[in-house]
Amino acid sequence: MPEDSPAPFAQNAEQNPLTEAAAEDLVHGICFKTGPPRLLGAELEWLVVDIERPWLPLTPERLTAAHAAARALPLNSRLTVEPGGQLELSSAPADSLAACMDGLRADLTAVRGTLRGQGLALRGLGQDPREPLDRLLTSPRYDAMETYFDRTGPAGRAMMRSSASVQVCVDAGHEEPGPLGYGRRWQLAHLLGAVLVAVFANSPGREGPYRGWRCARQGIWSDIDPRRALAPPLDAEPRAGWVRHALDTEVMCVRSPGDGPWAVPSGLRFRDWLRTGGERRPTAEDLEYHLSTLFPPVRPRGHLELRMIDAQPGENGWLVPVALVHALFDDPEASETAYRAVKALADAYGPRCAPRNPLWRTAARSGPADPELRAAAALCFRAAGEALPRLGADTEVRDAVGEFAERYVRRGRCPADDAEAAAAAGTRAGTRAGAGAGAGAGQADVTARAGEHRRRPPAAKGPRP
Repeated sequence: MPEDSPAPFAQNAEQNPLTEAAAEDLVHGICFKTGPPRLLGAELEWLVVDIERPWLPLTPERLTAAHAAARALPLNSRLTVEPGGQLELSSAPADSLAACMDGLRADLTAVRGTLRGQGLALRGLGQDPREPLDRLLTSPRYDAMETYFDRTGPAGRAMMRSSASVQVCVDAGHEEPGPLGYGRRWQLAHLLGAVLVAVFANSPGREGPYRGWRCARQGIWSDIDPRRALAPPLDAEPRAGWVRHALDTEVMCVRSPGDGPWAVPSGLRFRDWLRTGGERRPTAEDLEYHLSTLFPPVRPRGHLELRMIDAQPGENGWLVPVALVHALFDDPEASETAYRAVKALADAYGPRCAPRNPLWRTAARSGPADPELRAAAALCFRAAGEALPRLGADTEVRDAVGEFAERYVRRGRCPADDAEAAAAAGTRAGTRAGAGAGAGAGQADVTARAGEHRRRPPAAKGPRP
């Protein structure tokens, strides 16, 4: 369903009211579509920066022109724009790691070439340090979203306007138990999440409540809403737990017909809406729309969408998390090794839900400098390195994963350390700091040539959004 779709014709809601039981059945039926794990996908979000002055925000006119030029390209991936002007490429579901990566690489080459002609570049960073950042997109959805998030503080605006991630999508898995069963994969996604936050942290917090964090983006996501970005309890059966979580989360907005503003109720759970009816009865379309406004670290959309990984530096830094997740989920031996490693670690930190679990907070603050997270990450990278040849990964991908493990994981470091070191030194990015995972040390990096981590001059500073 398009994000800005208006409300269905009101008469339909009265003629076909959605009951609470029907709503539970609908969510139950669409959240996990089981079968042999076969498909892989990735969604890559990027900041768009000026090549010569990357520390300055772009004007709305320049961003809009860049997006229009990119949309005009014949791409295999779906290109969308986030509220702050971030550009996202979403691959088509692919039946192999090579197909997924080849399609994204070809599209990124085309987009980068077009943007370069306008003096612009793509930058892989989890949180945009430029200030102030305005919301580029105006629509009933984003107007309502901002109104809703403003009730709980500034984190919602920061998330909408300045965050960027690598999201990896894997099949839910078999109906039956086992390493490739949907129940185990659901557990693995949440248990592994803290390790993924730590090793791919690339949003160093330089001020405010996340100062000193390796993954400030994760802190922002955990603070946007008391429940909307929270995972359901893992001790529940996955379908039942997600159904309960989805219906008991507040409604962000109630769509209206036409182009008018959407209502933003306060404290109205979707279950309450089903029971009371409100100004109009909810429909199945309203429920599907509600599900699109839930932002847990792992979102079941038939497949599993892993949302906790920061955008990565370098032209090809994104391929390492995609390859790692593919190996740890779709190779049974690697999956079992990873599960044992992260289960023992997660159990020691208690059952609180991600991302507010103490382990996730440690991962966001310290990255792999935490010795327990570093040890678990090392086991996962070793298992993935052994699995990738079995899965048919090419030499470039295997080398990229190995180089990342050597450069970061084994040294207790993450990309945020490079970003922070370059910023502290006041240097232009380039050479080593910007040569992110997957890009060889000598490989040219568009974002590095753009001065990827250059400190912003005092004149560019402004109030926080």
